[in-house]
Amino acid sequence: MGGRTRVALGRREDLGADCGECFGLCCVALAFARSSDFPVDKPVGDPCVNLDDGDGCRIHPHLRDSGFKGCTVFDCFGAGQKVSRRTFAGRSWRDDPETRTAMFSAFPLVRRLHELLWYLDEAITLVEGDQDAAPWIAAFDRVLRLSDEDPDTLAGLDVDAEYDAVRPLLVTASEIARRHHPPAPRRRGRPLGPGSDLMGASLSGADLRGVSIRGSVAIAADLSRAQLRLCDVLGVDLRDADLSGADLDGAVYLTQMQVNSARGDSSTVLPEGFVRPTHWGD
Repeated sequence: MGGRTRVALGRREDLGADCGECFGLCCVALAFARSSDFPVDKPVGDPCVNLDDGDGCRIHPHLRDSGFKGCTVFDCFGAGQKVSRRTFAGRSWRDDPETRTAMFSAFPLVRRLHELLWYLDEAITLVEGDQDAAPWIAAFDRVLRLSDEDPDTLAGLDVDAEYDAVRPLLVTASEIARRHHPPAPRRRGRPLGPGSDLMGASLSGADLRGVSIRGSVAIAADLSRAQLRLCDVLGVDLRDADLSGADLDGAVYLTQMQVNSARGDSSTVLPEGFVRPTHWGD
């Protein structure tokens, strides 16, 4: 039987998962489909076959070997413990059907709001010292208040609209930070910019400092030894990208989920507070 697990993710204490304070919500409230990430189908609301009665994972040290690669990538940004301990004041989905339904509805919403808080927190850091950060702080405070709402209020939120409202602030903060480091001249190869198709791209050793590849697809891209300081990677799909020897310290809007989904090694430079995935090579 697996014990309860504390997973320290990211740089912001309240935006990292604490599985020991959660009722295993990611193992119940979310669905997954048979794929390279999961060996079975699981509908929303059905507990994962590996969830024990104490809300721990029976196979936590062997998730990848057992085909549950997706579990080792996922990050709830601290929404699990907030929904378990604050939104529902310690009531578990196991307690009654009403709590179960409301909790499973609230968890993915709070998770998305916490992800937005992660980005806004970084945006505040990016602009501080350069200009008045008041608009970013106000947006952070608003999203934080929303994430603290009761289950009924959460159920009525349009979280997509909250992302749409904040997106210009995130883009502006990135531009402010990157203007001090103009991108290096590009060598021949695929064009780089927001929304680029970088699937399988050969970018080994590339100097991407100051570049924005926001929203790009970089699945299985070779980014080994690439320089990514002040590279805007907001929403970039880095699944199976090779980050061996890459320098990601100071990459803009990088998340632990992106790191977890990629491949790297002991020479990959991560920002302070990020966790080197156990599945990475030496």
